[in-house]
Amino acid sequence: MTLYQLLIASFMEPKKRAAVRIMPIGRIMRFVFLFITLLALASFVEFTLGIGSSSSELEGLLQFIEEIEWLLYPFALVFLFVSTTLYHFIKISVFAAFGLWFLKLMNRRGEYRHMWRTAALAVTVPTLAAYVLSFWSSSLWFSLVTSLWTLYLLYSAARFYPKAAPVKK
Repeated sequence: MTLYQLLIASFMEPKKRAAVRIMPIGRIMRFVFLFITLLALASFVEFTLGIGSSSSELEGLLQFIEEIEWLLYPFALVFLFVSTTLYHFIKISVFAAFGLWFLKLMNRRGEYRHMWRTAALAVTVPTLAAYVLSFWSSSLWFSLVTSLWTLYLLYSAARFYPKAAPVKK
């Protein structure tokens, strides 16, 4: 699957989200890092556009920012990328643990590494929705709804994992 096909699968195809469990981890990591890069760049643009309007009330701060602008923006971009990467990987790992629990609950066969790949696709759409909704309000309810949405996407993908072999006595 190409990166574009992975993006489309993350939007609407639970069967393909489940099928990524057998893909090489390198392709999934490329998809995740491309997604993180886009989020970090969008956040950086939001930061650069918002810094003038938020600091215009404080003359000293605005003058300080203008003096260190050459230093502020590169560090801000690196910091945004690193923090977004850390946050996104932790989020994928936590949801993969929930997905593993879904597999055990539904008596399906799979490992944590398989569910991590599926979770990497499942968090894409809710993360985009949370980012867009954050422009209007930063409510805790958005986080709760997008987390439940991600869990639903993982559950729907876990239904397509192979059934576990019966236990012989």
